[in-house]
Amino acid sequence: MDIQSGTYYWPTTLATAPTYPQLTEDLNCDVLIIGGGSSGAQCAYYLANHHLDVVVVEKNLIGLGSTAANTALIQYAGEKMFTDLINSFGEKNIVRHIELCKQAIDDIEEAQTTCSIPFEFIRRKSLYFASKADDLNKLKLEADFLLKHGCPIDIWDEATISSHYPFSKAGALIFQNDAEMNPFKFTHALLQYANAKGVAIYENTSVNGITFQHDQVNVRTRHGHLIHAKKVLIASGYEGTDIRKEPNTSFVSTFTVTTKPLQHFNDWYERSLIWETARPYTYIRTTADNRVIIGGLDDPTNYPEVRDSKLVNKRHKLIEEFNKLFPHLHVEAEFASSAFYGGTRDGIPIIGEYTDYPHCYFLFAFGDNGTVYSMMLAKLLAEKLVSGSSPDSRLYHSSRPLRVN
Repeated sequence: MDIQSGTYYWPTTLATAPTYPQLTEDLNCDVLIIGGGSSGAQCAYYLANHHLDVVVVEKNLIGLGSTAANTALIQYAGEKMFTDLINSFGEKNIVRHIELCKQAIDDIEEAQTTCSIPFEFIRRKSLYFASKADDLNKLKLEADFLLKHGCPIDIWDEATISSHYPFSKAGALIFQNDAEMNPFKFTHALLQYANAKGVAIYENTSVNGITFQHDQVNVRTRHGHLIHAKKVLIASGYEGTDIRKEPNTSFVSTFTVTTKPLQHFNDWYERSLIWETARPYTYIRTTADNRVIIGGLDDPTNYPEVRDSKLVNKRHKLIEEFNKLFPHLHVEAEFASSAFYGGTRDGIPIIGEYTDYPHCYFLFAFGDNGTVYSMMLAKLLAEKLVSGSSPDSRLYHSSRPLRVN
């Protein structure tokens, strides 16, 4: 899959990233993790403290796939409102989903205290504004549901928004405990932690064949080496669907701009994350070195050459969208990329278990909260592998839907 193209900011922030060898021999292991991006790193992090022989393989260099294009807005609210997800999954399941997502954010924050590479995690508020007045009723219903279940949010009217920002919107929700971080440093931090605990990591080691026996999986690399694993976690992001198609996933094209550093953020309330109810939507955040990341303007095309041909125009439009909100902040694009963005049709991520891939689990953390979803699913999969069961994983199983009112 031709996932992305353009120029990427995150790899420039870690000039001396850790490196790992290429696999040059056959191996036996308890768990093989295919994928060295954030999802694979999160799996390795959770498995590192257990008495398992774990191996990670990455076909290129660590963190240079979709992780390099990840904008890393760390939130538990997603593209589909929770009040809509209830219709598919029931209130009880969605309340548990929110709890798991919030715990995943806490777990990411905790990882910063245990890993030796700081990854710029910082708590931020999120402004989720009504793109048009007609969206206010939906926001109100969403707010009522979240407040009912103890989520720390506020409801802002037009006057309150105008008193905190240089723009006016009909209404908004303010989420209190969201966050931002550097996903490239995060991935390297988790893998370095796992490696120090004994997890073997190999770069430039691509997989080109998988066969099955009754008690193990045999994985062949491009250079002809065999890895015999009792269990395999396929955590290769969107490229996991190249290995095994999942009908509950879909793809669009998305675009991102990272600006040159700014001197100040006057009138930007607490440098909050900002996004909106429009679909497709635009979102913005800041970085540790005072840049702005602007993303969105999703396009339905699934052809890489069409996607990439739109990058220059989308870059200009993203800057224009930012200028509508902050006309006094002069921004210049320094990095810009186009990429495929994967979501699920029903709105929550997937743990794929399929009869034609025995002893394998697919981590499809698709959606606009992919980093949070990956942390959550990686933890559930580790629990399943270590203890033999994970009750919460049923909500995300590929065989869903299930509904409990």
